[in-house]
Amino acid sequence: MSNQQATQKSIFINLPVANLEKSTAFYEAIGATKNPHFSDHTASCMVISDTIYVMLLTHDKWRQFTSKPIVDAHSQAQVLLCISEQTRQAVSDRVASATADGGTPDPIPTQDHGFMFGRSFQDPDGHIWEVMWMNPEGMA
Repeated sequence: MSNQQATQKSIFINLPVANLEKSTAFYEAIGATKNPHFSDHTASCMVISDTIYVMLLTHDKWRQFTSKPIVDAHSQAQVLLCISEQTRQAVSDRVASATADGGTPDPIPTQDHGFMFGRSFQDPDGHIWEVMWMNPEGMA
């Protein structure tokens, strides 16, 4: 392992889900890969990239980490998640894929600032994901 790999940071996003199998299938359908080494009947570790992981947790598993109530993400918001894509078209492709697999498209209005383009989708549990593309050269 190189020194750069050893110091590279990762993010683990933990999300409570009502139906683990349905949520796992949804995230697989939009391009995530399930890591079986960190998954069981209470959790699915979904690999988004080399450094981004989404931990889908049953409500019982979630309650092992916090005594705070689980919010209903269909009617309340606690977090907005955002992931980047390489092109404007890839943004729309990801939203289309999420929609085809049980998600809701564009719960947040589309943002088009020329140098930055963003859309969004809501997963089956109501968690909102923003998908964005940005051209750094256009920011100047």
